[in-house]
Amino acid sequence: MGPRIRAATAGDWSGIWRIVREVVVAGDTFAYAPEMTENEARELWMVASPGRTTIAVDGVAVLGTANMYANRAGPGAHVASASFMVASAARGGGVGRALAEDALTWARAAGFRSMQFNAVAETNAAAVELYRSVGFSIAGTVPEAFDHPEHGLVGLHVMYLKLR
Repeated sequence: MGPRIRAATAGDWSGIWRIVREVVVAGDTFAYAPEMTENEARELWMVASPGRTTIAVDGVAVLGTANMYANRAGPGAHVASASFMVASAARGGGVGRALAEDALTWARAAGFRSMQFNAVAETNAAAVELYRSVGFSIAGTVPEAFDHPEHGLVGLHVMYLKLR
């Protein structure tokens, strides 16, 4: 049995922040400033309705988190987007897959026509493979758009999945 996914509450923030901070400071997957403050992270990550922020839990331990929302407003509001972060100690255990599948279920139920990820570092092989395995394809790659701490300038994939 995998992790349980549920809506995040304000009381979950400390567990979410530990993951967000770990991922952002590593600087190898998200184009967020490593010096981001906790308040900046909370405003960015805790998405208000009609969007949604979730956590993956095993008992009380927060293993991962996701947020989902309309990719753009107005004429682009029929396309969903989402972001996922998994604690390093929980990677490879199905947490990312559970979060992604939950986000897709939410997007379909909310009536979105497709889902788009705007910036998946091409060096983030685990995420690219996971997204492909649930049906996403690479719509394009922006060359040298991400400054990876080990690999230097690498591409950012735009990934897409038609939902209906």
